[in-house]
Amino acid sequence: MRRLATLCCMASVFLATAASAAGREPSVTPGSTYLALGDSVSFGYEASGVVPAPDYSRASSFRGWPEHAARALRLELVNASCPGETSASLINPAAPNLGCENQQGNPALSYRSNFPLHVKYSGSQLSFALSFLRKHPRTKLVTLMVGANDFFLCRSTTSDGCTSAAEQQATLRKIGANVRKIVRRIRQRAGYRGRIVLMRYYSLDYSSALLTGVSRAINRAAYDAAKPYRVRVADGFGEWRAASEHSGNNPCTAGLLAQLGEPGKCDVHPSWSGQALLAQALARALTHR
Repeated sequence: MRRLATLCCMASVFLATAASAAGREPSVTPGSTYLALGDSVSFGYEASGVVPAPDYSRASSFRGWPEHAARALRLELVNASCPGETSASLINPAAPNLGCENQQGNPALSYRSNFPLHVKYSGSQLSFALSFLRKHPRTKLVTLMVGANDFFLCRSTTSDGCTSAAEQQATLRKIGANVRKIVRRIRQRAGYRGRIVLMRYYSLDYSSALLTGVSRAINRAAYDAAKPYRVRVADGFGEWRAASEHSGNNPCTAGLLAQLGEPGKCDVHPSWSGQALLAQALARALTHR
């Protein structure tokens, strides 16, 4: 509740300063249309082991940070995110992913084929985004959070679990190339001139140099690729790190990751509080000049 109260305060600051926001982009004001793109974190996905068990038949039962932010900032949200999406499959649904359109290339294992998304569409998430932005030219905000599943895919398809420097660098190059393509097409093909905000991934354990380093690397690869196309960054990584400091730098202990049935065991996806912190990061990104 404390996190949600803080977010509401951030919303008040946002409403007071949005009209004078600097930059050439149109201001994101209450009532603005907001398009969210990304993977399971943006979707609000919860694993089957979470208590109480999630209802996959109702997309509305999942609330990610875009839903938290849209409610607090009074935005009209269209959340096209899909659980399991990789940076490649967001562009091409036939590309290997972790369950959005296929499971590592197996189309029989598809979340979209079995359960509803927040938005119904055919083709790739990027194709939907371009079509939506052309039809809704007054859209003021687009957010993107993608890349983590690229590493999970690498880990599950390599003999050493993607621990070699060569495999990691190759994955980061793919993320960068795909994010660049996504943002470039949004700017050029859709003619979009509004705000684009990249959400930084959190670390699953800030006390782990390995896990934290991977999160930093993904965030850096995405930003470096998108930077030429005028983007802002929402520091979800920093918000979670600060909130975990008094819990041994462990987001699970801090209650930011969804709790599984076994005490002290967490999923990789955010809890309600964790999602609220990501939404707070977005609010800060929008009010920062």
